[in-house]
Amino acid sequence: MTPFRAFVVCKEEGRIVSGVRRMEPDALPAGELTVRVMYSSVNYKDALAVQPNGKIVKTYPIVPGIDLAGTVEASSDARFREGTAVLATGYGLGVSHPGGFSEYARIPADWAVPIPQGLTPREAMIIGTAGFTAALSIERLRAHGVMPGQGPVAVSGATGGVGSMAVALLAALGYEVAAGTGKRDAEPFLRRIGAAHVLSREEMAGDAGKPLQRERWAGAVDPVGGETLAALLSAVRYGGAVAASGLTGGAQVPATVYPFILRGVSLLGIDSVQCPHDVRMRIWSLLASEWKPPGGYEPLLGDEIPLDRLPDALGQLLRGEAKGRVLVNLNA
Repeated sequence: MTPFRAFVVCKEEGRIVSGVRRMEPDALPAGELTVRVMYSSVNYKDALAVQPNGKIVKTYPIVPGIDLAGTVEASSDARFREGTAVLATGYGLGVSHPGGFSEYARIPADWAVPIPQGLTPREAMIIGTAGFTAALSIERLRAHGVMPGQGPVAVSGATGGVGSMAVALLAALGYEVAAGTGKRDAEPFLRRIGAAHVLSREEMAGDAGKPLQRERWAGAVDPVGGETLAALLSAVRYGGAVAASGLTGGAQVPATVYPFILRGVSLLGIDSVQCPHDVRMRIWSLLASEWKPPGGYEPLLGDEIPLDRLPDALGQLLRGEAKGRVLVNLNA
């Protein structure tokens, strides 16, 4: 291997400093697989990784990027041959283990998922951690019995990574999707990816002060948390459920027990970080086949950037300006 480029975050005299650096191969950590990274994606955790108070990174320096897709360059695990296309999401990637914002990565073989037939590495990272989280949310709703034809399913933060993927996947599966967003210009994008209804944050919240609102949603996908999650819980129909996966709107949920004890509503917690490997394999297989939207995943792509444009993309995400998925091209 020759030296390679990586986006590195360091802590120097109490300040966070980040940028693209040349790395030597011996800087890679231990692991059975060396991966030539082709693509990664920009996620909320990655944006927090470059913040002094982000509370995500365990030790510095760190290469962020909580997901990656590429080909196996070298393997000491019999399950993976050189040249195999693989992806990895979650675990310690980009948090305690060097992540995907690098031309090369070394990971434990148990973290790797062979990219299934029907997906390219590029498509796998248009989906990325956000899309995988959205798919986990939908699988949990379906297992709970929330199915097409039962009424609209709400998606909060619908222009974000998890939200936009949830809108597209739900629509592809035949659900009536109500997409909530704070962006006034987002309606054409959300309609294009499958939203039947586009609501402002205020419209989706409804009368958020009430412990129980009128029954509006058969279920909901919520990557926002905070007051948004409380409002969704209070408006889900009898026996419905909300799949919660994020906290961009806050970690505290000002809810009451009434939706749970008077309407039998369920709150489904979604974790994509330590998700069991067999579940990962099943979800990625679905994303490559029967859950794949008719137009594929390209319509969800908001931007494609090289490594040196990462600071701008991370800033946009923190400011709530991103729309759709942001793909990081390590070949550019």
